[in-house]
Amino acid sequence: MSFPDLLPSLREKLPALRGRLTANEPLKPLTWFRVGGPAQVMVVPADEDDLAYLLSRLPSDVPVTMLGLGSNLIVRDGGVPGVVIRLGRGFSEVTVEDGHRIRAGTGVPDVKVARAAQDAGIAGLAFFRGIPGSVGGALRMNGGAYGGETKDVLVEARGVDRQGRVRVFANPDMHFTYRHCGVADDVIFTSALFQGTPGDPAEIAAAMEKITESREATQPIKSRTGGSTFKNPPGQKAWQLVDAAGCRGLVVGDAQVSELHCNFLINRGNATAADIETLGETVRARVKETSGVELEWEIKRIGLAG
Repeated sequence: MSFPDLLPSLREKLPALRGRLTANEPLKPLTWFRVGGPAQVMVVPADEDDLAYLLSRLPSDVPVTMLGLGSNLIVRDGGVPGVVIRLGRGFSEVTVEDGHRIRAGTGVPDVKVARAAQDAGIAGLAFFRGIPGSVGGALRMNGGAYGGETKDVLVEARGVDRQGRVRVFANPDMHFTYRHCGVADDVIFTSALFQGTPGDPAEIAAAMEKITESREATQPIKSRTGGSTFKNPPGQKAWQLVDAAGCRGLVVGDAQVSELHCNFLINRGNATAADIETLGETVRARVKETSGVELEWEIKRIGLAG
């Protein structure tokens, strides 16, 4: 499907925008599941100033959706109305700062933060090796893996709100909880400052290698997947509840609950977004029926049904 073309009216309102605007941009190739419809308008701002300009002049009735690396995401088959923002080169810097700190743009993959810290002999950030997303996603979801969480290492984050104002959020301002950040959804994070501790590069490299080996052995990372599907309920593991409900290997259309790790859904090749979401909801219903536990989605779902 395609949306009505918003580009002419947006270009008129944004004459000084330096970034890229495209209409009906396919989102399928930009998500790990490889499913979903187009963005009505895709905007790739040049840098933080360009993003602030865009948001300050964008009509308030035009919905705005952020797209990171597409790892923890289902884009529905009908596509995403309004403006989808993707942060590119202007948000991809990683720098080492005094005091064992790393500053990173929110377009940076989490693994690059871990590698930069390892190269600089900064310990405490190796867990980012196990998060298959970007810094922006880690901020928004309090991303964590292998014993570490974003809340444990964040000093501050910068972001731009829907009015185009640049704001700085100290760690307490983020109101982090498990896989959640309490900052208003309309704030788009642009960079983050992380605090580590002195460490030995060889030891950090060894820790990262263990994480890599563990992921390869226990997760279907070579499949079209979206990472962990459901949040772990307090005191329980989502995968164990899914397994106990008899859902390991369950199939809907061309979507399947992974045989390797049953908190992962996979696209076997020709699944639609509807297949994957229906499979997830089927799993939730069976878990509720067998254990009484209502699993919460960890994967974000955006857009319109096809």
